[in-house]
Amino acid sequence: MRQKAGNKEGMQNTMGEYVKIPAVYMRGGTSKGVYLMTKDLPADPVLRDKVILAIYGTPDVRQINGMGGADPLTSKAALIAVSERKGVDVDYTFAYVGIKDAVVDYDGNCGNISSGVGVFAIQQGIVKAVEPVTVVRIYNTNTKKVIEASVPVKDGEVVTEGDYAIDGVPGTGAKIVLNFLNSGGAKTGKLLPTGNVVDEIELKSGKKVRVSLVDAANPSVFVKAADIGLTGLELPKDTETNPEILEIMEDIRTTAGVMMGLAPSKDKVGGAVPKVAFIASPQDYQTITGATIKGSDVDLLARTKAMAVMHKAYAVTGGICASTAALIEGTVVNEIVSEQAKKTGTVRLGHPSGILGFEISLQKKAEGWHLDKAGVSRTAKPIMDGQVYVSRKIFDSK
Repeated sequence: MRQKAGNKEGMQNTMGEYVKIPAVYMRGGTSKGVYLMTKDLPADPVLRDKVILAIYGTPDVRQINGMGGADPLTSKAALIAVSERKGVDVDYTFAYVGIKDAVVDYDGNCGNISSGVGVFAIQQGIVKAVEPVTVVRIYNTNTKKVIEASVPVKDGEVVTEGDYAIDGVPGTGAKIVLNFLNSGGAKTGKLLPTGNVVDEIELKSGKKVRVSLVDAANPSVFVKAADIGLTGLELPKDTETNPEILEIMEDIRTTAGVMMGLAPSKDKVGGAVPKVAFIASPQDYQTITGATIKGSDVDLLARTKAMAVMHKAYAVTGGICASTAALIEGTVVNEIVSEQAKKTGTVRLGHPSGILGFEISLQKKAEGWHLDKAGVSRTAKPIMDGQVYVSRKIFDSK
């Protein structure tokens, strides 16, 4: 299905003191970012990151001079290339773009931004549109894993409008199904990086807590909310009055990063991975919009971080990891997840904006647990297709 991408002027397209770079601004799931062709960016990684920072208007807490939305969920980028890999259509690199800090982080993938990659590939002519559903095979360079995106198509065009709703996004859209294939050990090479279903860590306060370290789609560490003095019902606004919530989460996250072998010391652990979440048993709770979620409609509650703040919803890759952990016997997540989820392999995760569901195909083999596939449904919406202006001075600064 892969086709040759259309010719573009890319970085050679100039306008006086600016270089114009082709870009698509798109919402993917509950995130939003700029989708760029790798060929339109500098090959030198240092200069490439300077260009990306300029596109987003970073560093600046408002990102007023660029495409960034001054929020971790809207300061993300997707770099796309026609793939030369057998059985793969596009190579996709995800980047977290700093807001107040001039950093472009490639440590992990984002499942929400991933949901727009198939749409982008078809609209750019990289993959031929086949009705009624076009399957785009995506190689994520961050995790070195393949994602299959099933994108609805009609009359040769991507369909983005429909009646499928996802919590955290107003209105509805066309359902895009993502299957993350063999995503166990995405970063560390092991589904259980330490070989244990439960580990004990010591917080800065001296208190010891039980955690589970799991690597599926992205490495994550999980702790029971009650074990760190929380309920699991907390919302992002609660961290403003109680900043200790984020401090404890970061303490746990950086400790886990070292235990997983992702960094030699806590101060060297990157901001994107591992992810951290505190979890609780199903119960009624209020979302950030004031809606009531019934405990009977979810299988577990989870709260995670988006870089330095509490996530307003939940990262898709983090949700895959949480759902996988929920089905691995003996983890702290497995201890609190509903019995229904254990029987069906379908996990409904309650987050600050609502519910996120996953279909997990997990097998217990002689050599240990194996994650065959993790499925999730999302929507995506292209917002703008055009060119971003980058100062020529950026290119002269290398």
